[in-house]
Amino acid sequence: MPHIPDVPGSAALAICESLLLALNDRNILPEREIVGILRDAAAAHANDTGDDGQTEVHAAVAALINGILAGGNSVRRR
Repeated sequence: MPHIPDVPGSAALAICESLLLALNDRNILPEREIVGILRDAAAAHANDTGDDGQTEVHAAVAALINGILAGGNSVRRR
């Protein structure tokens, strides 16, 4: 059986993106709030002190979230 990297992380990302889309589609959270949530999450990782020895992981997470923001994957831009 081949090794499949980070299945739990991929599943969590897909679920969160679906939830953000559903919250926006049903007018529960406006686009600006969803973008704010994503920016906050990216900033939390980008500003991590690296005390946990995971500096590269935090930088990669911040880059991924910023890529999602740039691509509009979690918000249906209107």
